[in-house]
Amino acid sequence: MAAIKDLTRGPIGKQLFYLSLPIISTSFIQMAYSLTDMAWVGRLGPESVAAVGAVGILVWLTNSVSLLNKVGAEISVAQAIGTQDLDKARCYASHNVSISLIISLIWAGFLFAFSYPLLGIYKIEAAIELEAVTYLRIVLFGFPFLFLSATFTGIYNAAGLSKIPFYINSIGLILNLVLDPVFIFALDMGTAGAALATLISQVVVCLLFFARIKLRDRLLGSFPFFVRLQPDCVRKIVNLGLPVTLFNGFFAIINLLMGRISSIFGGHIGLMTLTAGGQIEGLAWNTSQGFSTGLSAFVAQNYAAGKKSRILRAYRSGLAITTVFGLLLTLLFVFYGGEVFTLFVPGQIAFDAGQLFLRIEGYTMLFMMVEITIQGVFFGTGRTLPPALISSVFNLLRIPLAIILAKNGMGLAGIWWAISLTSLLKGLTAFSWFQAIKKRIL
Repeated sequence: MAAIKDLTRGPIGKQLFYLSLPIISTSFIQMAYSLTDMAWVGRLGPESVAAVGAVGILVWLTNSVSLLNKVGAEISVAQAIGTQDLDKARCYASHNVSISLIISLIWAGFLFAFSYPLLGIYKIEAAIELEAVTYLRIVLFGFPFLFLSATFTGIYNAAGLSKIPFYINSIGLILNLVLDPVFIFALDMGTAGAALATLISQVVVCLLFFARIKLRDRLLGSFPFFVRLQPDCVRKIVNLGLPVTLFNGFFAIINLLMGRISSIFGGHIGLMTLTAGGQIEGLAWNTSQGFSTGLSAFVAQNYAAGKKSRILRAYRSGLAITTVFGLLLTLLFVFYGGEVFTLFVPGQIAFDAGQLFLRIEGYTMLFMMVEITIQGVFFGTGRTLPPALISSVFNLLRIPLAIILAKNGMGLAGIWWAISLTSLLKGLTAFSWFQAIKKRIL
């Protein structure tokens, strides 16, 4: 049986580092699935990038829905471990797996049935829309496996064993890297080949999680994957995970609408820039999200154990790391944005469009990373509502602000400034909110 890590004792900095690094690496691997597809599809032309990017926002929405049980597992299982109640931890683990499978099947069916209306929101050319629908209807068959893998990752993170999801997801990425060029170019399947490569990789990752948990680790002393749902466990999981799912899902819907605005003012080039640029911006988002997840597991165990001084020290360490990395990414995007963008989408048009996007976004990388890092502290204490409110309010503000700026002579640059300015406001608000309640909860 894999040994659970007790995060309530020992050196804080070392524990955070060894817990967060695999999670950050896993986040990069998950991001690399999309970047790999984009890098190969980019060789087919900006129209294909726009098609895959349009689906990418729906995949983002899908990942948001899967967070209900990933975050639900990370917090509920970690808090049960913190109180030394392994029976409760196993109950929460089983319930999260069961609920995630049910939700994934409903969600995949919904997307299949409404593929055309959802992608029609972008108002893109008919040929690009057809390409996007084909891509979506292939990848959605992998969504049940994606949901289950996310939940298994949450359970491992809660147990302090974040290296294992990293190893398993690494295998999936390597497989995707190998299959992409084979299906896209050797078999001449185009974007459908990229979708098939992603689907196969997700199936393999999920099967590896199944085998590892049951045959090798016997995690938490072994727990059944599928159980009859008990109202009290379901209630706690939903209370913890639903706010996170809603604000991330709301964020994805806002981005879908921002994609429509970008398409209106910049055609498929505007949509391509938003979606591809957003994937590249994931360098900052996934780093801070990975650290936030590690911080959440650390805080959850220590909060349940009543060791609040360790939480404060971890919080300060997190902000210090966020500041350094955020400033480095600001320098990269502001001064070398065009070069970074064309690594994935070649051509002068892509260089010019990507340089403008990443330079404007680069100015507020630090604030975006601060917001996401502080989410980890809120989540670990079971307070998932404040980050949800902050994200929802300021992301919603992006739509009218983008339209106003774009219509008043700024065009696409106005849309990018709307995203950047609201990121700044989210970071400042999250920091101020936590400072205001810190003494009361810690």
